[in-house]
Amino acid sequence: MRFVQLFDAPQNNAWDHHRNIADGLPKRCAAVDQPIAALLVDLKARGLFEDTLVLWGGEFGRIPTAEGGDGREHHPFGFTMWLAGGGMVHGATDEFGWWAVEDKVHVHDLHATILHLMGVDHERLTYRYGGRDFRLTDVYGRVVREIIA
Repeated sequence: MRFVQLFDAPQNNAWDHHRNIADGLPKRCAAVDQPIAALLVDLKARGLFEDTLVLWGGEFGRIPTAEGGDGREHHPFGFTMWLAGGGMVHGATDEFGWWAVEDKVHVHDLHATILHLMGVDHERLTYRYGGRDFRLTDVYGRVVREIIA
């Protein structure tokens, strides 16, 4: 199993957009959309797309408003990310992006699914310590088979 982690971490946490979202967000998106598209096209051209998992995500949920500012705030109830391959959409938030409302996937399930796609059975990683079972997906997590072709 191999992986490469690429991240866009500009100065001053520019992806946070707690301020100046109208100017900052379009600039950040413009800086990464073509490189991401090029990556996907390149993987397909080389015949590697079917064997590669591409995951795009951030810290956690965001809302399109800020209290007393021109940015956005954090929230824990709806989180958007994408995994490339398959061309499907799974789940939805409400129209405001606050609540996950359809086909919810818990973070433990997401991790179990990613591990599964990488050829790792998350349940076999269980170890006992101090009378409690532990694993990367805590003692939860199920593979979200609905998204796997």
